[in-house]
Amino acid sequence: MELKRVVVTGLGALTPIGNTKNEYWDALISGKSGAAPITYFDTEKFKTKFACELKNFKATDFIDRKLAGRMDKFTQYAMVASDEAIADANLDLDQVNKLRVGVIWGAGIGGLETFQDEVLNFSKGDGTPRFNPFFIPKMIADIAPGNISIKHGFMGPNYTTVSACASSANAMFDALNTIRLGHCDVVVTGGSEAAVTIAGMGGFNAMHALSTRNESPETASRPFDGTRDGFVLGEGAGALVLEEYEHAKARGAKIYAEFIGGGLSSDAYHMTAPHPDGKGVVAVMKNCLENAGLNPEDVDHINTHGTSTPLGDVAELKAISEVFGEHAKHININSTKSMTGHLLGAAGAIEAISAIMAMENGIIPPTINHTTPDENIDPELNLTLNKAQKRDIKVAMSNTFGFGGHNACVLFKKLD
Repeated sequence: MELKRVVVTGLGALTPIGNTKNEYWDALISGKSGAAPITYFDTEKFKTKFACELKNFKATDFIDRKLAGRMDKFTQYAMVASDEAIADANLDLDQVNKLRVGVIWGAGIGGLETFQDEVLNFSKGDGTPRFNPFFIPKMIADIAPGNISIKHGFMGPNYTTVSACASSANAMFDALNTIRLGHCDVVVTGGSEAAVTIAGMGGFNAMHALSTRNESPETASRPFDGTRDGFVLGEGAGALVLEEYEHAKARGAKIYAEFIGGGLSSDAYHMTAPHPDGKGVVAVMKNCLENAGLNPEDVDHINTHGTSTPLGDVAELKAISEVFGEHAKHININSTKSMTGHLLGAAGAIEAISAIMAMENGIIPPTINHTTPDENIDPELNLTLNKAQKRDIKVAMSNTFGFGGHNACVLFKKLD
């Protein structure tokens, strides 16, 4: 069976540094940090008092007030980003065969704030289980793609992938294969997360996973830097419209890039820590290259998982050096988490969008906040430090890894 070609025809982004894909891109190339003191709740007793929250975002500017009240933030974010991507793709919703349009979404946690608030409200009562009737429908991780499909009438495959921080990259790979195999003409894919909550911050603090650089939040996310002390929690959503190539060409769609391959693997090592030698990361990048039919020397740019954790950054760069050999020194490597923070289940989607827009514009966004070299990192690697770099990019890779040892990798190519 001959596999269908798959292209990207629409993008949407709702991030801590920009509420549209263009705002997001402009902030990326200018090196803007989205980290700031938390405004959602009182952080007096928390070890970490900052995060990468959305700025100047009001769900009811985009969603009917009554409907928005029946959605957790992670679903609201999904609706806004997917609407932008669908509009960007210029899909004629009256003409497209909706039986062949799917929605495959990623969320690592789902409705954490909804769950937290309902339990807190219950604990304040007399023990009678008085819960909001929308508690479960708001909380479950699969409800975001459900709402997207309901709004637009998309009747193709509809589900959520949950693989922690690899969730949206996992969703994109599933969407790629769904079109490749001829099951759909179009798939709306991506991911969303809204974990900047009491439970989210408290839980990650308890794991000692978050930076505690409270005196300087904007410099706290510092991937590859010798003084990094943990990741910065972010929130938001990224959406991509994937389309079968001939379907896109027939309607004259703008094509951002060809989605040429993906890979999955497991560390099979530890619940939260990466394998120190990056064995699972080596496997996932090799799987991705093989799936795409490319050689290591074909890759020009890698947007790394690069969370700013002491162990994870080193393991990933070791893996890149192993897979790409001498060519690793000629790849522009970066971590846009230095600006957006870590969007957990949405990270793969917004970072794939960054890689695609870098390819379209010929500019690599920087890894900001780097001041101190890490003796465990090869100094010959080009980590695109502190300033954007111009480059003609033909092939771009994006890595995303999650607790549980889940690894996902996706590859995009400039259309010939």
